[in-house]
Amino acid sequence: MTKPFKYSSDFKNAIDIGRPPTIKKLFPNSKALLVSGKYIDQAMLIKGRCMTIAANGRNSFVIRGALAAAQRADAAIIVEIARSEGGTNAYCAVNLWNIARQTDAFMNELGITIPVAIHADHFGIKKPEDIEPAKPEISSLFDAGITSIAVDASHMPDDQNLLANLELYNYIPDWAGLETEVGEIKGKLGLSTDQEALFLIQGLNAHNIFPNWIALNNGTTHGIEESDSGINVELTAQIHEALEKYNISGAQHGTSGNNSQRLREITSKTRTTKANVATALQMISWGVKVNDYGNAILENGNFIKQKGRGVTQDLWEEMLTFAKDNNLKGGDFKKLNLPFESRCLVQPKKIRDRMAKDVEDFVFNLLTDVFNTTDTASIVIDEILKNRSHAPGLNTQKIENKNEWTKEKIIEKASKITSDKGPDGNFDD
Repeated sequence: MTKPFKYSSDFKNAIDIGRPPTIKKLFPNSKALLVSGKYIDQAMLIKGRCMTIAANGRNSFVIRGALAAAQRADAAIIVEIARSEGGTNAYCAVNLWNIARQTDAFMNELGITIPVAIHADHFGIKKPEDIEPAKPEISSLFDAGITSIAVDASHMPDDQNLLANLELYNYIPDWAGLETEVGEIKGKLGLSTDQEALFLIQGLNAHNIFPNWIALNNGTTHGIEESDSGINVELTAQIHEALEKYNISGAQHGTSGNNSQRLREITSKTRTTKANVATALQMISWGVKVNDYGNAILENGNFIKQKGRGVTQDLWEEMLTFAKDNNLKGGDFKKLNLPFESRCLVQPKKIRDRMAKDVEDFVFNLLTDVFNTTDTASIVIDEILKNRSHAPGLNTQKIENKNEWTKEKIIEKASKITSDKGPDGNFDD
C-alpha cells in the first residue's frame, strides 16, 4: 500500500517547476514528478553514503513494483532501459521510446509522488561509424521523455571513447543526467584503472562536460552470476579517490548477484550513487526463486519456479517451451520479455498484482536495508524548490585546459595509457 507524500503543497510546486520542458510537453496534465537524473544524483550526495536503484524496466511489472517500493521508502529512484534491451533491436516490449510514457501512466494511476528519473542506459557506441546515426536517435530519446542517458563507448579504445563522448554531447540537453563509462563490464577480466578513468573525465572536463556518473569494470558482470566474486570494492574506492576533485559519482552496473554486505560496502566506502538492477527484478517478477541478493538459484542447471509466485504455472511452462525451442539458456532467458509481455498482461489481476508485489518487496528491502536511500525523495523536492528550476546547479567546475585536450593531444595521451581491456565478446546490458 503506497503512502501519500508528506509535503503535498511542496510536491505540487515541484511538479510546476521541477519537470524538464520535454516532460511538460509530453505530459501537460500529469501529476508524476519525472525529473533530471542530476537531481537524483545530488540527493544521494546530500544525504551521503547512499545510492539508489536504477531499475531496469524489462517488463511493466518491474516498473510498477519499483515505483511502489520507492513510494513506501520515500526514495528517489531511476527507472531505466538499456539500448540493447529497448533500442531499435529490442528484446523487451518496454523500450526507450515508451518507458517514460509507461512510468508516467503508472505513477498517475498508483498515486506515486516520489521523484523519478528516466534513464537510457548503455547507449552503446561500438565503432566510430556508430556515432553519426546515434545523433538523431539520442535526440529522439529526449523527445520521448528520457531525462538521463549513459553514453557507453567503452567498447572502443580510450581515445575513441573520449572523442565519441565529446561529439555526442551536443545532442544531450544540458539539464539532463549524464553517465559515461570506462571499461566494459566483464567480471574479473579487463578491470578498469584510475589512469583510464582520469583520462576520460579530464578530457570531458576540459570541454565543459561534467558527467554525474562514471561506470567502471570493477569486477562484476551483467546477468546471472555463476559465483559470488562480484564487485571489487577496494578498486572502486581507489578510482573514485583518484577522481575526487572532479566530483563525479559512481554508477554500479551488474548489481544482481552481489551479496547485501558487499552492496552495503560499495554504498559506504565509495562515491557510488546509482546501482543498476536488471536480471534480479525480471526473475522475481516471473516467480523464479532467487537468493537474498537476487541471484537466480539453479537446480541441475534449471531455474526453480516458486509455487504461488510470479506468472501462472501454465504460462511458465509456455515460456520454458519457447526457451527450449529457441535454445535460450541462463541469461538468455531475458529474451522472453518481448514475446511474453502481452501473455503476462492477460493473466488474472491477482497474478499480475503478485508479480509487481514481489518486485516491490525486494526493491523496498534494497532501498531501506542495503542502499540507505530512505527519505531521499524529500531531498529532491527541497532541492527543486531551492533552485526554482528543472535544472540543478553543477557539482563541479572546469579544471582542465581545453588547449591540452585537442583531438591530436587526446590521441597522443591515450597512446601512453597502459591497460588491459579484456577479451572481445558480447557484454551488453
